[in-house]
Amino acid sequence: MEFAEVISRRRSVRHFNNRLAVEDGDIQALLEAAVTAPSAGNIQPWRFFVVRSTAARQRLASALGQRWAAAAPVVIVVAVDPRPCAARYGDRGEYLYALQDTAAAVENILLAAVDRGLASCWIGAFDETRVAEAVGAVAPVTPIAVLPIGHSAESAGKPSRRPLDEITTWL
Repeated sequence: MEFAEVISRRRSVRHFNNRLAVEDGDIQALLEAAVTAPSAGNIQPWRFFVVRSTAARQRLASALGQRWAAAAPVVIVVAVDPRPCAARYGDRGEYLYALQDTAAAVENILLAAVDRGLASCWIGAFDETRVAEAVGAVAPVTPIAVLPIGHSAESAGKPSRRPLDEITTWL
């Protein structure tokens, strides 16, 4: 698939076809795409928790307060360990670079999923403490995104976007 098509096909999907499996090789490819994301000082502060078992997905979905996420055959929790960024770049590293780096890794996962015929949704509204407990993340490692992964069971339309001239300033 051409890159422009991958970008244009990415959607937030909340309904998954559970008759179609997500292979370990697919998840490995998504994680490999994630770690190619840019990273300040090449520190790579991201951490990944791959949640496959039904019980673990249900526990995670309960912690999220979004039960639909358990229907995905795989959920990837993307977390950040801000310590190495803080050690090198101080507060800006801890509170900005670490999050930027990890968000870039999340976007790479979302785009790689589309390229492999999979779908996902970036969930960011959750209680960090409960999600961390559900996946066994130990502070200061903090979940920042939860990504249910599977084959789409819906045909999500193209979301509306604000016009570029409304959000762009040319200098």
